[in-house]
Amino acid sequence: MPKGYWIAHVTVSDPEQYKLYAVEAPEAFKKYGASILARGGAFQQMEGEGRPRNVVIEFPSLQAAIDCYNSPEYQNAKAKRAGAGVAEIVLVEGV
Repeated sequence: MPKGYWIAHVTVSDPEQYKLYAVEAPEAFKKYGASILARGGAFQQMEGEGRPRNVVIEFPSLQAAIDCYNSPEYQNAKAKRAGAGVAEIVLVEGV
């Protein structure tokens, strides 16, 4: 079964508010078997519009990534991220 990937591009405008999200989100990721492959760090934007924070999370499957996103644990963390910036998140199936 192909793995699933959560790819997020984020601009944080309120770091203190974003910390509330960052404390709670890992609970959901752990529950659904996620491995964080990239989070923040140096990057080189090659095409298109970029955001200063880029995250790649690997899941056992695309369905696990979807279930994590829709879980009460993640939705609670996401609610704490509201107003802390702008996020673009896509869930994709690996090959």
